[in-house]
Amino acid sequence: MEDIEVSTVIRPHEDFVKVVESVQGMFPDWEPGATLGHSEFPQNRDEVILEGESESLDTLFDSARDQRILDTALDAMSLGLNEDFTEFSISRQASIAGKLSFVLEGSTMGGEIVVRVHREGLAEWLERSTWHPGRDSIPRSIGDGLSMSEQGEPTEWFDKKGNPTMSDD
Repeated sequence: MEDIEVSTVIRPHEDFVKVVESVQGMFPDWEPGATLGHSEFPQNRDEVILEGESESLDTLFDSARDQRILDTALDAMSLGLNEDFTEFSISRQASIAGKLSFVLEGSTMGGEIVVRVHREGLAEWLERSTWHPGRDSIPRSIGDGLSMSEQGEPTEWFDKKGNPTMSDD
């Protein structure tokens, strides 16, 4: 069984409809548990957390595949992996443009979408869901030493002289 929780914070200066549209860019079936009425500028409301559920990560994986960032998706989605649970964040600004951009630390311009996934066998499922033909040549798995750092820095596969840093075993 899969459980996908999606949330975002709407700030006083942000438009409720546009924020919902941005989340639905990656999670088309997402509906927030609250609605906000229209109010004139300047807003006088506090920040509000919008929460809801989604049935799948298909649109997110399709975007990662189209952008050719499936290895990045595997790394970013597994940084917070703990048994059958993971949490990661993506950019709302990228999402409204139909793009996928992971937020690794701190906040990002335009807000972020927090995704929490509960699923039995989550690590294996993430590896299968982000598989691509390039992994036939360079196999990848969660925590394999080829992943990016927690700060988003890439692992260098070649040194400054062009020599491979990966072992052949």
